[in-house]
Amino acid sequence: MNNNKELIDALNQIEREKDISKEILLEAMENSLVAACKNHFGKADNIRVNINRETGAVAVYAEREIVETVVDPVTQINALEAKLKYPKNNIGDIVNVEVTPKNFGRIAAQKAKQVVVQKIREEERKVLFNQYYSKEKDVVTGIVQRYVGNNVSINLGKVDAVLTENEQVRTEHFKPTDRIKLYVLEVKDTTKGPRITVSRTHPELVKRLFEAEVTEVKDGTVEIKSISREAGSRTKMAVYSNNPDVDPVGACVGMNGARVNAIVNELRGEKIDIINWSDDPVVLIENALSPAKVVSVYVEEGEKSARVIVPDYQLSLAIGKEGQNARLAARLTGYKIDIKSESQAEGYGWE
Repeated sequence: MNNNKELIDALNQIEREKDISKEILLEAMENSLVAACKNHFGKADNIRVNINRETGAVAVYAEREIVETVVDPVTQINALEAKLKYPKNNIGDIVNVEVTPKNFGRIAAQKAKQVVVQKIREEERKVLFNQYYSKEKDVVTGIVQRYVGNNVSINLGKVDAVLTENEQVRTEHFKPTDRIKLYVLEVKDTTKGPRITVSRTHPELVKRLFEAEVTEVKDGTVEIKSISREAGSRTKMAVYSNNPDVDPVGACVGMNGARVNAIVNELRGEKIDIINWSDDPVVLIENALSPAKVVSVYVEEGEKSARVIVPDYQLSLAIGKEGQNARLAARLTGYKIDIKSESQAEGYGWE
């Protein structure tokens, strides 16, 4: 394989079309050919393969030490022979002796093809992994393909993702070709390409959807300070504005509820309560129990607990169906919340 301009032309084309470095491919070929030389020479520790970057010509060199008497012809060269070929070198010097085998062109051509195919696969896999790894902890749009057991296979474009049973909302059922938004939990590199795990239940999905829908959240004017979610049923979200002229709740709700409704539709009817954040835990807990009205809140900051009194007729609303409202409020605020009606509070001796 003394001259193989076609190889260089092919590598140039691969570099242009697939954005895979020609140098990476050539180095991989050289390394592969060194391994092939092991079969021919019995060892390859002192063998170096060089592919000419312009012509594609392949040459094999053996590093040999110049000695008076040759003991190992694989690693040594006689001083007299060396004097003729390498007049500037002396005993003890290492010289590169060309030892290209006669049939090496055919071997090199086979190896070149194998290496190129393998490297293209590896590089394409790496590009795909990097592309989706950058979307980890973000939202992507996918198309439902099919159910695989209890999991759902989702096409994200160039790669498929897995929506496991644990990350599915129980009330949601998909049909093939449904377009859905998903939160990317994890992207793992495997020999078959990136393995992507996605979620429909993660609270961050709601947060990311608001970032995409609400300009003020995206640019940082409005901050989502805390979020608690029972997927498929209800989400509570506490928001704060860094600009006194911007109402954070109003910004998230949108004109006639347009912004929040777009997200509710994406989440297939999940209810979303948006409240004002406060650094004062009393105010925050009162807001978090919305839509219920609160009479008073007593906070034990050290224990991160609170006692809340509500009007008698508001008790069931404050606690919520199966305790959901109180549970979400506790998660949102980080406080253990004990709720009593006014008449109950009197019986317990609460002030």
